[in-house]
Amino acid sequence: MADQLPEGERYTHGYHQVIVGSYTRRTAETCAAFLLPRLKPETVVLDVGCGPGTITAGLARHAGKVVGLDKSAEMVEEARNHAADCGLANTSFEVGSVYELPWDDASFDVVYAHQLLQHLSEPVGALREARRVLRPGGLVAVRDSDYGTMVHAPVYSAIERWRDLYHQVAEANGGEADAGRYLLSWVTKAGFTNVETTASTTAHTDQEGRTVWGEMWAVRVAESDFADHAVENGLATRGELQEISNAFRQWAAQPDGFWAWVNGEVIGVCP
Repeated sequence: MADQLPEGERYTHGYHQVIVGSYTRRTAETCAAFLLPRLKPETVVLDVGCGPGTITAGLARHAGKVVGLDKSAEMVEEARNHAADCGLANTSFEVGSVYELPWDDASFDVVYAHQLLQHLSEPVGALREARRVLRPGGLVAVRDSDYGTMVHAPVYSAIERWRDLYHQVAEANGGEADAGRYLLSWVTKAGFTNVETTASTTAHTDQEGRTVWGEMWAVRVAESDFADHAVENGLATRGELQEISNAFRQWAAQPDGFWAWVNGEVIGVCP
């Protein structure tokens, strides 16, 4: 089931250790703030694309039960270990596909997805499958970045090139790099009602943030699946990717370096 993806769809980021490391810094408080007030002690949540489970664990502290799903068996195992380390007895994790969820109709009160829909070639189809497993009146809650809104200073032409290249690679892999701005449309097309849309920003404006973000992308752009996809599709050479990598490290070293972008956030009701 986990391997049943639409033709041409590939996960742009991959699972390089620097990428997984960045995922482990995600929390429910920062990534699901728009949803947390709606959770109750009896709420049953499905977290699709749960990755290493740090957000899942945070959701579990606000809900009755949380199930995490990811197509990567490696990520599911890491999520299970994280939940065990946190002493959480109300979590479980499964390997599976968002396009074919392994649960009966009306099994959950909430389906949550963070930075997942941007990687899907059929996001509306995935949202319809989420609607299937939701109880009437249940909620879908999705949050995704909009790469087109990413801005930085001082401006490096190589990083500007990276932003264009990222869009090209995501499109070649069947995804949508600017997913944040399309969430409202996708959730509405999937049949949800009473849709509410908000937006939040992510920013790296201190030395720690610059170092973490800059070094992460310096590695990702040269060594991760993103690099392989860019080269395989004839979108960049290894030399160009190294230039971009160098620019990220140069930007991170600037004491006045600034980086920010917009995340779209949508909650819809299952009719």
